[in-house]
Parts: sequence; structure tokens; C-alpha cells
Amino acid sequence: MLVLGIETTCDETAASVVRRDADGKGTILSNVVLSQAAQHAAYGGVVPEIAARAHVEILDHVIAAAMVEAGLSFRWIDGVAAAAGPGLIGGVIVGLTTAKAIAMVAEKPLIAVNHLEAHALTPRLTHGTPFPYCLFLASGGHTQIIAVRGVGDYVRLGTTIDDAIGEAYDKTAKLLGLPYPGGPDVERRAERGRAARFSLPRPMLGRAEPDFSLSGLKTALRLEAERIAPLSETDVCDLCAAFQAAVVDIVVDRVKTGLARFAERFGRPTALVAAGGVASNKAVRAGLQRVADAAGVPMIAPPPALCTDNGAIIAWAGAERLALGLTDDLEVSPRARWPLEQLSPPPAPGGP
Repeated sequence: MLVLGIETTCDETAASVVRRDADGKGTILSNVVLSQAAQHAAYGGVVPEIAARAHVEILDHVIAAAMVEAGLSFRWIDGVAAAAGPGLIGGVIVGLTTAKAIAMVAEKPLIAVNHLEAHALTPRLTHGTPFPYCLFLASGGHTQIIAVRGVGDYVRLGTTIDDAIGEAYDKTAKLLGLPYPGGPDVERRAERGRAARFSLPRPMLGRAEPDFSLSGLKTALRLEAERIAPLSETDVCDLCAAFQAAVVDIVVDRVKTGLARFAERFGRPTALVAAGGVASNKAVRAGLQRVADAAGVPMIAPPPALCTDNGAIIAWAGAERLALGLTDDLEVSPRARWPLEQLSPPPAPGGP
């Protein structure tokens, strides 16, 4: 099974072709990603109108490059998948509309993929991870702990009550005068800093529910930065180190609680999985590894290139759904918001 995947939910324009074999093994035949980071850097964040316009201008070329890299024409693919949300609605419309056009002209099935489900299913592409597993999903706009029980079958165990972790990283970078995208810069400077110099809070530690809160940490960081301003490079590195140390402590505590909640409700997970852009952070990965080791379960994190937005994870989610006969008609709508809980699992074999 060969599926073309299209991703345009934020500021990456991406397309990929993925093969799913009958035994469930996946192979990435192409994965072309064009970042718009340079176009948004001057604004310190993604400007939706600029992002949508850039998708319109380049998406056809990115898809063509992905098809050439895979050595295929549209007649050889078995389905066309596109991220239909959640995301910036202008970009989502561009990608989904393009996918509809290809599906209609090539007479191929269309699969409207939930972007979060694509992250949730990535370990099955990279590691063949069996269900059920516990997912820590952390990206620019989402921080959740999810029980992944099957394709379309997700139970949210915990979430953030305010900022997402990736959002907190970007806001920290902006506060400290670091360029966009800020997360990688904060991580690099944290490696050179002294976390012990500043005492920052760890919100929600020890709470019974595996939820997150980042706004208090972000505020405390701003107050420390204002107290010692103007900031030297050493100050910035130390603040980044203190911020990241607090984030790792929060993640370790909250995911540990989430794993316990998973075990209470669904039994032992096959793995602890990290996905989303924040999952590429080395300090966060190390913290999650400690949690997994203590729980006696494997810790799985896809390669960093598959943690950020890309077409391969969309194509794979499309292939997983197509293998179960889950397709969409051309009337399917793009969505700015689309919680995983709104997806439905496929009917049981022999069921109604």
C-alpha cells in the first residue's frame, strides 16, 4: 500500500510517500519538508496569513519533489492523505483542498488525517510498536498524556490547563531575545547554563491528576529576567538552564502519574512513547527514559525529523486508516480544532 501524505497545518509545507506492507511494516520512500521559519522570524512567531500564502505558492512543487524522490506517479499510489486539522485553518484548507484535487483526478481514496493522530501513530512506523501504549504528546500547541489503544481509539489521561510546553519554550525564547523558532535555541543555551542559579517553580507536582501547567513557570522566569536586567549572555544561558530543568522535573512527575493512571485503567502499556516537537529535546527525552526505566517499560521516541511536522507521519496515519477501510468523501471539512477524542475506532470484525 502506497500513500501520499500532505502536511500544511502550521509553517512547514511537506509531502511524503510511505509504503505500508501487509505485515504492518512501514517504509518512507520520500519525505520533503520546506520550512517557513525564515519568513516568520521577524515577527517572533507564525503569522497565519503569511503561512497560508506560502503553502499556496510552494505546495505543488513540494508534492512533485516527493513523488520524484519516491520514483512514482499518481497512478501508482493507493490513497491521498492530508492533515485536515487541528492547525492554522488557512494552511489546513490549502493542504486538504490540494489532496482532494489529486484524489479526484487520480481516482484515489482520500484520507483526512487528524494531525495529532499522526503523531500518535508514528512509533508504529518507526518501531512497529503494538497497541496499547502510553503517549506523551508535546508540541507547540499541545501537551497531553494519551492512552493509545488502537487506530482511532484514544483516551486522554492528562493535558495542560494553560500553555503547552512547546509554547512555553517559544515564549521563553522571545522573552530572552532569542530568535524564532525558540525551542532549539533555549535547549542549546541551557546546555551551557547553571540551572541552580535561579529557583523556579514546578507547578502541579504531586497532583493526583496527570495534568500540566506552564504559565506560572513562565511568569516566574520573566520576573527573574526583569530583576537582573540587562541580561548578559551568561544570564540568558543560566535562565534557559533553570527553565529547562523545571520543565524536565514537571514532565517526569506528570508522566510518571500518567503511566500509573494508564496501568490502573488499561493494564501494562507496551511502551512509553514521546512524540511531537518537544520530544526531540534531549533533556526531556532523558527524563522520560528515567520514567520508563523505573516503570519497567520501553521508552520509544521517533527520530527528531519525525517529531516535528512532516508529511511522512501524515502518510503513515493515512495508510493505517486506509488498511482498515477508513476513508473520507470529498465533502470532508478542514478543522482548526479537532480533539483526538472525537475520532472513532473502526467497527469490530463481524460487528454492525
